[in-house]
Amino acid sequence: MDQLPDVTVTATDGAPLRLHDQPRPIVIYFYPKDDTAGCTREAQEFSALIDDFRDAGVGVLGISRDTPKRHANFTAKYDLAVPLASDEDGSACTAFGVWVEKSMYGRQYMGIERSTFLFGSDGALVQAWRKVKVPGHAAAVLEAARAL
Repeated sequence: MDQLPDVTVTATDGAPLRLHDQPRPIVIYFYPKDDTAGCTREAQEFSALIDDFRDAGVGVLGISRDTPKRHANFTAKYDLAVPLASDEDGSACTAFGVWVEKSMYGRQYMGIERSTFLFGSDGALVQAWRKVKVPGHAAAVLEAARAL
């Protein structure tokens, strides 16, 4: 993937959100599930830095396959500032290549690989982070975004 995929996800308010129509540069991060330890911490870290991303002129959007209602509850529960979007049909996950086979306790299943993508103002992929470890990740993405 060299360019921002032309896919549509659903905003927390239920409105369609076409990724191509979003202001750029933009950070799009995929995470497995709302209200789980790692995903909550990741959303909190991006939320804590959202003003710094805005100051750098870079948007941020978190995407999972949770429903818009679940995103709204998650956002309210943790007072998140980062916008979230729903990919219930998995089209964005497929386009970004983050819907992968995973393994836990010897059981194989399909799920979202925690990944982050930074796209420049022209929609070109600047940097991708795969198999993200949460601590310090949002700060590293901000550093890369500031370098644009």
